[in-house]
Amino acid sequence: MTGYSKIAIVTGANKGIGLAIVRNLALQYPKSSLNAGPLLIYLTARSSTRGEEAVKTLLADPQLKAAKALTQDGGLSTITFGHLDITDETSIRYFKDLVKKGYPDGIDILVNNAGIYIDASDVNMVKNLFKTNYYGTLAMMKEFLPLIRPTGRLVNVASMDGQLELYSEPLKQAFAEASKTSTEACTVLMEKFIADLETGKGETEGWPVVGYAYCVSKAGEIAATKAAAVESAKSGGEVLINACCPGFVNTDMTRGHGTMTVDEGAKTPVLLALGDIGGVTGGFWKDGVIVEW
Repeated sequence: MTGYSKIAIVTGANKGIGLAIVRNLALQYPKSSLNAGPLLIYLTARSSTRGEEAVKTLLADPQLKAAKALTQDGGLSTITFGHLDITDETSIRYFKDLVKKGYPDGIDILVNNAGIYIDASDVNMVKNLFKTNYYGTLAMMKEFLPLIRPTGRLVNVASMDGQLELYSEPLKQAFAEASKTSTEACTVLMEKFIADLETGKGETEGWPVVGYAYCVSKAGEIAATKAAAVESAKSGGEVLINACCPGFVNTDMTRGHGTMTVDEGAKTPVLLALGDIGGVTGGFWKDGVIVEW
């Protein structure tokens, strides 16, 4: 597998914002400063059937056809399916080994879009939520960040629900400190939330109620993104690592209540993947600008 100048991976990309991110990477890559020749985009998903169908949809996409964005139409981008379940360490490592074998020189873009929303009403549901939104994203960062070439990009799709306004002052400070320290420190905070829920001390310790577990998972994701940027910079890494909120997008996750299209939701993730962001790393972005966490 050779012949590609740039390699991109998008997780949870068989529908919604993830699918739109893949489409817009292909559309915008030719005019981006990262354009150095042919681009391969891995559209990844847990379901092979849904993932392969998504690729077929994009191969016939009117926007991509009109722009002649894909190699089949004379363009620069090739979209291929990659099976990946970010909640399964074996799946992550299998996909990583596949990518390393095919492209030993490394990759250039990783967009961690995969995530779930659950109205968690008990601790087991919270653990399931965290398995994807926090631990799955963290595992992807740890496994794939070493593969990203210098000047590459790592983008985690988070949410404004991950802002810290819901927490007690001591917890706000703990999140802020962890985000400047290490991903391990962020994980300790996530473990504390679960432990406090299990012992019935969640609210007395300053956490939001159990129904806000999605918010906590996204706060952890943002903190871990910032911490990964700190860790990478300390080791001399040049990869730009950022988190973003796509906005209130009309998808299955928002149960059709979102006010933005999926292409609008893809704008900031694609900006962070391809655009001129002035070398910023460790930021939390919305609508193309850094926002307060």
